[in-house]
Amino acid sequence: MWGLLLLGALALGLNPTGSTRTPSIYDETPEEGSAGGTDDADCSPSLLTGPALGGFPGHLCVNNSYTLLLPNSSQTLLLGWVPTRLVPTLYALALVVGLPANGLALWVLATRVPRLPSTLLLMNLAAADLLLGLALPPRIVYHLRGQRWPFGEVACRLDTAALYGHMYGSLLLLAAVALDRYLAVVHPLRARALRGQGLATGLCVAAWLAAAALALPLALQRQTFWLAGASADRLLCHDALPLGEQVSHWRPAFACLALLGCFAPLLALTLCYGAMLRALATSGRRYSHALRLAALVLASALAFFVPSNVLLLLHYSDPGPNAWGDLYAVYLPSLALSTLNSCVDPFVYYYVSAEFREKVRQALCRLAPGNARGVSKASGEEGGGMGNGTRSTSLV
Repeated sequence: MWGLLLLGALALGLNPTGSTRTPSIYDETPEEGSAGGTDDADCSPSLLTGPALGGFPGHLCVNNSYTLLLPNSSQTLLLGWVPTRLVPTLYALALVVGLPANGLALWVLATRVPRLPSTLLLMNLAAADLLLGLALPPRIVYHLRGQRWPFGEVACRLDTAALYGHMYGSLLLLAAVALDRYLAVVHPLRARALRGQGLATGLCVAAWLAAAALALPLALQRQTFWLAGASADRLLCHDALPLGEQVSHWRPAFACLALLGCFAPLLALTLCYGAMLRALATSGRRYSHALRLAALVLASALAFFVPSNVLLLLHYSDPGPNAWGDLYAVYLPSLALSTLNSCVDPFVYYYVSAEFREKVRQALCRLAPGNARGVSKASGEEGGGMGNGTRSTSLV
């Protein structure tokens, strides 16, 4: 979805000449003598428009609507070691671990596991986490270059939409998986009639559509702005956004993202897993393993997503430099931490099962030359224990 559009935009937005500024279809020709609007004179206090909203608080330069002047405190935080070193390190960790783990899990689920309703939900969860990983490389490049976006305006919009869309889509799918498992554990008799392909398909479609609708506003407004002053060679992507006519756009957009994309599914996930924990706790010691895994899934989701979204709401409630504006410096690493949930999901949903790990081993052995006969023999010997489908990938 967003990932495929992003790849195309990156191909179109790259600047092969190696110049600092990347041309974009959204760029306007600067007025004569403005030098692109990065001169300090263009951003003197007497030539500033209103305050800015989104990312760090800044001011638009009158002579160039694509240049922002940030307070010294905001510039120091924006160009410090946290955004330029810690944040890309966390993104790189999510990419290096999450991409192969989710890719392998998706391949095994799609080719080696019976197509049960729970399989469909887990395949979509793996796909969302995989696409989230594909949206991270441009962000890593941007932060490692000292907050210099080299890919153009279109790619910035699509990458931002892809990052948030796939992350919140993953969270919505986590809630769908929680609902499916809640029915299986708490209402096993009713689940026979409800847990079908229709319900699983409907939950997946609803999650993807909701994620796309929540991320769409992020692709509708300009998000690349030059940083004025001594750091005028930096083209920021989403890290500083002007107020003006956009004050009615960004605040409701991110409020909807946090409330509908995070806290609503987290509430559903908490209620479902809370009921499951109570049911498993009263079922005896034989479900102790499933009880621990259910608690782990719930704790990891809350730990990864709650801090960043609380900071997001606080920041956008009053983003002025004298209020919560510089809180964006804390939000940046917390957002990067949220993407690490895509690394945790494969191990608490798929690889935690010895049966699923065996399917992965057999699938990999089939790819190795000369191992087909041995794997076929092993499959025949162990075939009696491999017919449970996605039960091995569930917590219960």
